[in-house]
Amino acid sequence: MRSFLRRTVGPLFLMLATPIALGVFWLTASEYDGSLMRFFTEMSASRLVEVWPRPSLAAIEIIGIFAIVEALLMQLLPGKTLLGPVTPTGNQPTYKLNGPLAFVTTLGLFVGASWGLHLFSPGVVYDHFGEILTTVTLFALCFCLFLYLKGVYFPSSSDHGRSGNFIFDFFWGVELHPHFGKFNVKQYANCRLGMMGWPVIIVSFLGKQQALYGEVSNSMWVCTAVQLVYIAKFFYWEGGYFHTLDIMHDRFGYYICWGVLCWITGVYTLTSLYLVNHPIHLHPVYAVACFALGVISIWINYDADAQRQRLRRTGGNTTIWGKKPETILAKYKTSDGVERENLLLVSGWWGVARHFHYVPEIMLSVAWALPALFHNFLPWFYVVYLSILLFDRSGRDDKRCSAKYGESWKEYCKRVPYRIIPGIY
Repeated sequence: MRSFLRRTVGPLFLMLATPIALGVFWLTASEYDGSLMRFFTEMSASRLVEVWPRPSLAAIEIIGIFAIVEALLMQLLPGKTLLGPVTPTGNQPTYKLNGPLAFVTTLGLFVGASWGLHLFSPGVVYDHFGEILTTVTLFALCFCLFLYLKGVYFPSSSDHGRSGNFIFDFFWGVELHPHFGKFNVKQYANCRLGMMGWPVIIVSFLGKQQALYGEVSNSMWVCTAVQLVYIAKFFYWEGGYFHTLDIMHDRFGYYICWGVLCWITGVYTLTSLYLVNHPIHLHPVYAVACFALGVISIWINYDADAQRQRLRRTGGNTTIWGKKPETILAKYKTSDGVERENLLLVSGWWGVARHFHYVPEIMLSVAWALPALFHNFLPWFYVVYLSILLFDRSGRDDKRCSAKYGESWKEYCKRVPYRIIPGIY
């Protein structure tokens, strides 16, 4: 029963509910002053049909131009080639690392074309945001079906497979690393569409608030600045991202593909969307404290990931917090029968809790929600969602590591008994 709920009922519910949730969030922000309570008490079925956002030619043009530009930047901008982690079947995907340059170029093109050359309004994304959400949702659903069929009939590598349950396979994906020739589809969707679209959206929201009120509130400045610092860190650390659960182990189906194309677009930007029509003027001390919390959280998260990467890059010949690192040598076999090994770090941030790096991620989301204050739940939805996601992911990661490393993982759990929050969980 638990397997049926986890692999059929749960995925089906998420695939039905999440696209609807995006529309509800947008309508709540645009029609009901950001109040979910008002939306659910005042919205009628007939009104919902009337105001539900439809796809539009403008949305198609915005999405299409952005997608083409990002594909060109990913291919044409200079960057070194990175060999990713070896997959369970012994393959090793390759990535082109030009994220920081693409990030600066993307924002430069948007700001220059809108504020500088006045080719379009800075608030263009906000003006068509409902249409964009619906359009990209429909496209992503079709693309997920295409990826399913590609994985079944034309897989890119041996890293593919089906469970026999179509609902789960569509949700989870068939291929781990789909490619078109040398074009890495997973990197393009995750990093160049999802993560690169995020800063463009929030900068456009900032521009819309300026157009509406003649100025940008310090709450919007802080919220935008914290997110931009985080996204800049992401692209600086892009090579490390390819060693995370999303890339190494989660297949490319609805869960990841639709998520990065649509959920990042509509949910990660919710606080900024709310602030467009709520220009809150914060006490300067409070504003600085929010920004400081965000920057500190970003640094801790980055430092934790850097410790683990440095350990494995140097084979343990490094220092963690000024001391020789404590490690466990964990051996494992890939499905092709080749024995490999990894070093498990038991000191530094990784000695505090097995997934302590999730704590600063959650605190970061709190930092950019705090400028919206506490009048409505909508700008805080991402905090709640992220907390649920990361606590669930920590459990999945523990199970995967236990199956992969066996006794070595049991030893690690004894030495680092807490999963996320030391002394509590």
